[in-house]
Amino acid sequence: MRNLTRNRLVAGVAVVTMSFLTLIGTAKPLPQVSLPPLQVGLASYYGPGFHGEVTASGEIFNQYEMVAAHRSLPLGSVVRVTNLENRRRVVLRVIDRGPYGRNYRKGTIIDVSKGAARRLGFIRDGLVPVRVEVLKLPPDASR
Repeated sequence: MRNLTRNRLVAGVAVVTMSFLTLIGTAKPLPQVSLPPLQVGLASYYGPGFHGEVTASGEIFNQYEMVAAHRSLPLGSVVRVTNLENRRRVVLRVIDRGPYGRNYRKGTIIDVSKGAARRLGFIRDGLVPVRVEVLKLPPDASR
């Protein structure tokens, strides 16, 4: 009787171990997502000419929302942009692609909405040195 109990125990442990190993073997590995390093460069803002237009993410651009355009961060990323001249900061969601054109050639790394530019204090200047920190990547980002 004692051997029977021990055999059942050993068999039970074997089944649990095999089940666990099967689960481990079939689980999909999480994608390795590395946050880009801090970026420092210029920010510009966009607004009136694009207000109401469809963005790269499919959302309608509202120049008063806290949103931005970035050339390479996944759409849906959340970033903190700090104005390096006055230390004002905002948290923005990347919904579009950019900057492009003349401002990009000057070193612009991010376009922020007019509402964000107002909070950052550079409506008059148009361009300002900034630090961009990634706070959160979207769940489906597999960079």
